[in-house]
Amino acid sequence: MADETTIEQPSADVVERTEHTRNVPHYRPNVDIVESAEELTVLADMPGVSAEDIDIHFEKGVLTLHGRVKPRQAPQTGYLVREYGIGDFYRTFQVSEAVDPNRITADYRNGVLTLHLAKIEAVKPRRISVQAG
Repeated sequence: MADETTIEQPSADVVERTEHTRNVPHYRPNVDIVESAEELTVLADMPGVSAEDIDIHFEKGVLTLHGRVKPRQAPQTGYLVREYGIGDFYRTFQVSEAVDPNRITADYRNGVLTLHLAKIEAVKPRRISVQAG
């Protein structure tokens, strides 16, 4: 049976210890997570965020995504209808030891943050040759 690499939500005590310093609503971005032999790929929807306003941290097996959204209109704008809520995106994941923290990369395009979490060599599948004797 093959080992599985996992990403999961951290326990409640990890989330409760998180302090937010901005007084704005926080939204949980929707994600897709795809696993290949080489890496885990996390695709996180963060519309309205600029690349320079995204913070990604990986510490003690916890991956944290935070995207700050700037208001689209001035605070004194007189809205006739306002359906789009402005707030930051925030999400954390507990990541298995199979990820190499020194080889995590990220890019942001069209409102989607893509993280590449490379696996350590020890967990990558390998082919073992059989010697005829």
